[in-house]
Amino acid sequence: MMSGIRSICVVIFWLLATAIIQAQEPEVGPKSGSLYIVGGGRMPAEMVDRFIEMAGGKSVPFVVIPTAGGALTYSDESGEFLRNRGATDVTVLHTFDRELADTEKFCAPLKKAKAVWFGGGRQWRLVDAYKDTLMEKSFHEVLARGGVIGGSSAGATIQGSYLARGDTRNNQIMMGDHEVGFGFLKNTAIDQHAIARNRHFDLFQILAKRPELLGIGIDEETAIEVKGDRFVVSGSSYVMVYDGNFWSREGSSLKKLPPRESLFYFLRPGDRYDLKKRAVVR
Repeated sequence: MMSGIRSICVVIFWLLATAIIQAQEPEVGPKSGSLYIVGGGRMPAEMVDRFIEMAGGKSVPFVVIPTAGGALTYSDESGEFLRNRGATDVTVLHTFDRELADTEKFCAPLKKAKAVWFGGGRQWRLVDAYKDTLMEKSFHEVLARGGVIGGSSAGATIQGSYLARGDTRNNQIMMGDHEVGFGFLKNTAIDQHAIARNRHFDLFQILAKRPELLGIGIDEETAIEVKGDRFVVSGSSYVMVYDGNFWSREGSSLKKLPPRESLFYFLRPGDRYDLKKRAVVR
């Protein structure tokens, strides 16, 4: 009798524990691993060092994906920015051949990688080359193993679920012929070079038609470091958040918010944000 009660208690405890764990699972960010999303521009040495640190150190395997740049071929020089800061195991992986990108042999370096870096260029090229292939699946597996995905400019936008500036004609079209990113950060649209190129209001073109999305604009030499459903701003400039709310360090006495299409606010290095609650972490 007592053993039966104990068994029932164990089952109930297990179910409660599972429910708690599931309730705490990230809804926007990756369930494991982390993201390093850079807004473009020059990559200062300290930012490269931070990416290496997040990956686990200089000796772990890195994979660099330069495909967004558009060249037919890339040499190992595409990984020099990591080697110059001491990384010892860097593989450059690139193709525009989707059949090749869907093979185990081509994807093999990603099976051991602790970190992946997406370079700048045009984000739709990454979609054309790797979306719905074994390569894309392998990127997500790096995160599932606790690794880090990083990228700058196009390599930042590709990490969102909605592909901002994904048109093949030019990068001024916010909602173009490519609209789906790799979705490492779910239910988001990420813009880059945000202040340097006066892109403050551009994300509103997307949010007007896709109001459920969280808009994130990242300036040059600035990053968000994502772990689970939270990020912290690092670098030298600002991140703009488009969540339909008003926020200020001074608080707010506003009794009525302005229209959503005019609302965004700035976060500076050290500021933290909860992606699930869509609120600044005080």
